[in-house]
Amino acid sequence: MGTPDFAVYPLEALLESGKQIVAVVTTPDKPTGRGQRLHSSAVKEFALRHGLPILQPENLKSPDFVASLREFKADLQIVVAFRMLPEIVWNMPPLGTINLHASLLPQYRGAAPINWAIINGETRSGVSVFRLRHEIDTGDILAQEPIDIMPDDNAGTLHDKMAHTGAKLIVSSVVAMERGDYEAIPQPTDQTFRAAPKIFRETCRLDFGKNVEALHNLVRGLSPYPTAWFEYNGQTFKVFESSYEVVNHDNNIGEIISDNKTFVKIAAADGFLSINKIQLQGKKTMNIRDFLLGYKF
Repeated sequence: MGTPDFAVYPLEALLESGKQIVAVVTTPDKPTGRGQRLHSSAVKEFALRHGLPILQPENLKSPDFVASLREFKADLQIVVAFRMLPEIVWNMPPLGTINLHASLLPQYRGAAPINWAIINGETRSGVSVFRLRHEIDTGDILAQEPIDIMPDDNAGTLHDKMAHTGAKLIVSSVVAMERGDYEAIPQPTDQTFRAAPKIFRETCRLDFGKNVEALHNLVRGLSPYPTAWFEYNGQTFKVFESSYEVVNHDNNIGEIISDNKTFVKIAAADGFLSINKIQLQGKKTMNIRDFLLGYKF
């Protein structure tokens, strides 16, 4: 059960390991773009290429969907980047339902763990496989694998690292469950945990009253999607890559400094955020030198 590219990696790894995928459950096709053409999820596209049965329920509690799912008689259900499941669904198979989450649980429970780990300046995260239960991301842990977050990582590169590592972890977890050779460890409840809530547009706005390292981490944590942004002269600029310098200055917060040829930097609380890759709304993404050939601040 999954939707985006992140969910394709473990699905492919399971097939390559010889496991029988009796069905794939994904979201219904959605109209996108100006032409409102129907767009299929990455998981559905993969399933179609490999001839796997596909279910696309609008309502996960629908009696028709539940009956169809039950007919496949799955031993185990695996959820990766999907919707919240009702108990009648996650409790259906004999071995239950497991989930792959892109953090070292219980840290970064929620919808956007990859983004928030980078935004918060973490140098280490990882992936977790756990059993589903009523409360989101709180089930017993079956396996975990740490992953270093490098200074040049962004949400895109960390996504790919976690997808590859998570795929391997799902396969090894399924093998362990098949053998009955695994331990389910309850998540601790006596610690302080950082959350990973859904990211909204305002979350992505660059507030230059903050320190430059926090601004740089926001850029990294939101690149390539959904992307940090700022406004200038009534226009919206998305920032995909940045660097920063911590230095005392007398400039106004948010003031743009540029030679309009080679660099753009913006004054923040304790230094300057340099803009290295940018996109003016409605235009293509460009490195700053190319951008300044056609736009002057």
